[in-house]
Amino acid sequence: MKTLPMFLNGEWVEASEGHTREIFNPANNELLAVVTDGTERDAENAIAHARKTFDEGPWAKMRAPERASYLFKLADLIDAKADALAELETRNNGKPLREAKFDVADAAACFRYYAGLITKPLGQTYEVADPTIQSMVVREPIGVCGQVIPWNYPLLMAAWKLAPGLAAGNCCILKPAETTPLTAIELFKLIAEAGFPPGAAQLLLGPGPTVGHALAASHHVDKIAFTGGTVTGRKIMAAATGNIKKVTLELGGKSPCIVFADADFDVALEFAMFAIFAGQGEVCSAGSRLLLERKLADKFLPRLAEACGKIIVGDGLDPKTEMGPLITPQHLERVLHY
Repeated sequence: MKTLPMFLNGEWVEASEGHTREIFNPANNELLAVVTDGTERDAENAIAHARKTFDEGPWAKMRAPERASYLFKLADLIDAKADALAELETRNNGKPLREAKFDVADAAACFRYYAGLITKPLGQTYEVADPTIQSMVVREPIGVCGQVIPWNYPLLMAAWKLAPGLAAGNCCILKPAETTPLTAIELFKLIAEAGFPPGAAQLLLGPGPTVGHALAASHHVDKIAFTGGTVTGRKIMAAATGNIKKVTLELGGKSPCIVFADADFDVALEFAMFAIFAGQGEVCSAGSRLLLERKLADKFLPRLAEACGKIIVGDGLDPKTEMGPLITPQHLERVLHY
């Protein structure tokens, strides 16, 4: 099986030390692909390319309407490959195909949204005491942005990180989760087809403790954005202190789902289930605490338990499947331990 490469400085390259990683379908443990597995040296190469591109290249200096044209083209390319991307997302992540199709459409919409946003007036002016002086707020790109995403929404998270970062003129380095890199690889094929300047957007594959840490710790990276677990988020925040880079962390939570007795019973039941079982429950905003008004509880809980027992779990490509498998056997064991 041919090793799938990463995308650095406009070129598809394998890891500097030749490491690889096998990628499996969580529904049946089928080997889907072998991908290159980067090291700290690969991260440093990506950072160097992004730094040079931002400081000297055309992307940050490009006028907003021109940058927007790249994002619009990318959105069109995503739409054109929507069915193939959705199927690949389901095979790599496990989620039902209908959820994957929604994610792909949302990813394209995200690139279009930010492409439109940057062509709209954003400047602000303020009156000051001296009438001969004008005070103006000007928005400028931050610089080199490291972007680390999780495995629960592989393509959509990539869009949520890349679209605003690129739209603003930053040079972005995306590091997908080790278990779900396949749609990110396909996305970067489309980025290459759209003609983005080399170094403006790069795909860095590899484990979080090495390549992810390198992005967070590097003094040549101006911002690190991470979506994932709280333990890793603390490590990223600590690593980012070296040059006091800007940090955005979207971490896990225990989100409450609150139902009062005067709610529409069937609607409340439906959404209580959706809140915790959508995306296999592998969602940072999943409604993992159900708070019921006491006089409703005796009626609600038996109906909830009955409905949960009827959820069809299976391969996401099966149209009957309502909930796909958890991402890895190790994660399954972790959840069962809870």
